[in-house]
Amino acid sequence: SKFLNDKWMIKNGFLNDVQEHKPWWWNFKVQKLNLSAPLILLPEVSCQKAIEILQEKGYDQAPVVAESGLILGMVTLSNTLTSVLAGNAQFSDPVTKVIYDQFSKISLEDSLGKLSCILENDHFAIVVHEQMQFNGNGSSFVKQMVFGVVTAMDLLTFVSRNDKK
Repeated sequence: SKFLNDKWMIKNGFLNDVQEHKPWWWNFKVQKLNLSAPLILLPEVSCQKAIEILQEKGYDQAPVVAESGLILGMVTLSNTLTSVLAGNAQFSDPVTKVIYDQFSKISLEDSLGKLSCILENDHFAIVVHEQMQFNGNGSSFVKQMVFGVVTAMDLLTFVSRNDKK
C-alpha cells in the first residue's frame, strides 16, 4: 500500500512532483536554506561528553559519523538524557548506544517539496553531499559527507522570511 502513497513515493525518490497546487517554494532546492555546518560526533564520544558538547554549543542534535565517513545515526539531547535517566544507558557509554539509526537523507539538489514530505514524518533530515573518491589502485567509490541537519523550523524560517504574498 505504500506504493499508493504519493508522499512515500516522493520521500523515497520514485516520484517528483505530484502536488497540483504547489506552494511558491516547492521547487526551490535544499541548498537555498543556507544551513550552517553541523556539529559531528564520533562514535566513541561518551553520553556524558555528548550532553556537555550539545549544551555548550547550543545544539539539540548532532549526527554521529565514523571516521570512515559512514553516517551511523543521530544523537539528540533529549533521547540521551531520557536513556540515561531511565537506566537504559550510562553516562560513560558511547553515544552509539542512544543514537537514532533510522533517519532520512536528502541532498542539496533535492527540492524543498521533497524535504517537506520527509519532515511530515521525521523530526529532521540529514543533508548529505556525495563525493567520488579514488583509492591507490584507481578504483572509485562514492562517499557521503554530512553537509547539515535540516528541521521543519529551518523550512518554516525560509518560507516566512521569503514569503511572496
